[in-house]
Amino acid sequence: MDLIRHALTTVLAFTAFAPPTVDARPLRNGGKLLLANGISSLEGASGGGLTPWAVIAGNETSDGMGLSAHGTVVEVKDYDYQSAGAAIGWRDRVEISYAHQDFNTNEIGLALGLGKDYAFSQDVIGAKLRVAGDLVYDALPAIAMGVQYKKNNNATIVRAIGAQHDEGVDYYASVSRLFLSRSILLSGTARLTKANQLGILGFGGDKHDSYSLQFEGSAAWQLSRKLAVGGEYRSKPDNLGIAREDDWFDGFVAYAVNRHVTASVAYVDLGSIATVKNQRGVFLQLQAAF
Repeated sequence: MDLIRHALTTVLAFTAFAPPTVDARPLRNGGKLLLANGISSLEGASGGGLTPWAVIAGNETSDGMGLSAHGTVVEVKDYDYQSAGAAIGWRDRVEISYAHQDFNTNEIGLALGLGKDYAFSQDVIGAKLRVAGDLVYDALPAIAMGVQYKKNNNATIVRAIGAQHDEGVDYYASVSRLFLSRSILLSGTARLTKANQLGILGFGGDKHDSYSLQFEGSAAWQLSRKLAVGGEYRSKPDNLGIAREDDWFDGFVAYAVNRHVTASVAYVDLGSIATVKNQRGVFLQLQAAF
């Protein structure tokens, strides 16, 4: 609990950068361009599937409040992953998010001595503040800072495989820009983290138990108002002696069914997970936003 209090204190400190008059305007919901709020990342923050962007959840502009909810499934060669969550956006400036993650080891659970279909689970509470700029309309690109408190629900097991902690906090900063005339979005994120496989295998390890700086990037091309294609990269720490951790890649398609529903599909390459190599497969997500 000390970690989550520290994380929330950090976010509250960020809000000092928000314009003092932001709360004086009446609320008017909706107004964002289609796909401009991104989708929900695996940890619940708005952006891409693998990484957050400097965008705020929901369809609100600076005069409104927004909401999004998502369900995500990732099916790779030997494992299954599911997550569900929601996020609130306030005046296109502040985002609070929550995601619950489940990671099923299927048959590999037997080989690892955990039992068939043993599942890891984790809860993630996130907060993000857009501190400057705008995705489209400002001279500066959108710049955001965020924190994610993660609580693994399998403390005994993750410590047995070498993790030093069953909870942790990630800190990140994102810069994102949509070049509207060319329909191209570019985004980059720097992250300080101890998380093993997002935290699903705990935090820190027998090899390293200190924060490391990781890079995440996204590029997307909007083919039409409703359809975008692109790719993402996410570097990962490698803290556990028992299981090498590889960087992640994806290639995705996102389609705005209407102003409130976005469907996304991606080919993902997650490398080696829990001693098993070549974990490649499909990412599927349905997101509703208001």
